[in-house]
Amino acid sequence: MTESDKRVWRREFLAVRNGLTEDVVRETGASLAEQALGLPELAGARTVAAYVSVGTEPGTLALLEALRARGVRVLLPALLPDNDLDWGEYTGPDSLVRVRHGGKMALFEPSGVRLGPGAVTSADVVLLPGLAVDAHGMRLGRGGGSYDRVLARLERADARPALVVLLYDAEVVPRVPAEAHDRPVHAVVTPSGVRRFGGA
Repeated sequence: MTESDKRVWRREFLAVRNGLTEDVVRETGASLAEQALGLPELAGARTVAAYVSVGTEPGTLALLEALRARGVRVLLPALLPDNDLDWGEYTGPDSLVRVRHGGKMALFEPSGVRLGPGAVTSADVVLLPGLAVDAHGMRLGRGGGSYDRVLARLERADARPALVVLLYDAEVVPRVPAEAHDRPVHAVVTPSGVRRFGGA
């Protein structure tokens, strides 16, 4: 499978997402939080690296707030010019700032102190965005490479957090195109449940 195969798949999944209404996104975000909060990995986590959903991505704000209410330290990414990710702490909706990166979509990033790209290695759980995941736990991302760098950094540091991708139900599929550098996740959370993978 090549990068061009992935581009075709990305277009198809994004087209479906772009047809979702605000109500559907909001309702599935609440269900997603409920399912995710039942994960044993999150129950015992002290630090979780997460992200703020944008547009029609499965909503994460309800989950971020619930984690914070539990006393979990939540780290959120800030996109760097080279597409790597720095990290900052989430202390509530007021700690977010909307940042537009060139011609890309605007992202919500932490407004506080930057902790450096290596901060993610302290996380017990890393919540990953994606467009799909397959029966082997292989994740199809958006193609920017930011989370490939995160996963490589975790590997270099011998950090072993639980890797969990948040998706809509229809985005769990039998197979996605994968390349040699792609790494499987441990679990996928959708609004209707959790699926675990043994290959990660």
